[in-house]
Amino acid sequence: MLIVNDIQVYYGAIHALKGISLEVKEGQIVTLIGANGAGKSTTLRTISGLLRPRTGKIEFEGKNLTVVQAQNIVKFGISQVPEGRRIFANMTVMENLELGAYIRNDSKGVEEDLAKVLKRFPRLAERRAQVAGTLSGGEQQMLAMGRALMSRPRLLLLDEPSMGLAPLLVKEIFSIIKEINASGTTILLVEQNAHMALSIANNAYVMETGRITIAGTAKELSESEAVRKAYLGG
Repeated sequence: MLIVNDIQVYYGAIHALKGISLEVKEGQIVTLIGANGAGKSTTLRTISGLLRPRTGKIEFEGKNLTVVQAQNIVKFGISQVPEGRRIFANMTVMENLELGAYIRNDSKGVEEDLAKVLKRFPRLAERRAQVAGTLSGGEQQMLAMGRALMSRPRLLLLDEPSMGLAPLLVKEIFSIIKEINASGTTILLVEQNAHMALSIANNAYVMETGRITIAGTAKELSESEAVRKAYLGG
């Protein structure tokens, strides 16, 4: 479904991604794990068109994304839940969700998806008229995920969904990620909580300073001594 082939990305003179290659098959959850500053978020931002690779190629369902503008990448079926949630704080929960469907003109389908999102996130249904900036961190994460789902993506890019959340909420968010995947959405997940990420993923990649250093099935990585020592606390 997604093939990232040898991309090199720079922030000015800083060489952020040094030849990243990965693939995501339809129906999978694939996770990128690694320390802060390893290049995980930069990889997602490049896939979604917010950054341009200097060299290399990104293909989604056979289409070359490296020549496509970010807003059109959403139309192809890729949606991103950004790190830090980036909800529209001064707008209501409903307005945020409706904005997630801005590229769509099938009003009946939008209504159906809105009903599905509110069913999947009952707390958003309870707070639909509330200003989004007054939600708790966990609720804001649910809103960011719900907003991304409103574009009806085939591939969902999730950037650090557990960041800053209490352990019980982390479990809930990961349970929802599994549900979203089971209902037919392929997921590429960037996550510092390596233990949780590997517990739900099919395949995984370890990133260090702009490079992929280890790749394999999630099971292989969770059993790898090097991964355990570096990311799983022993």
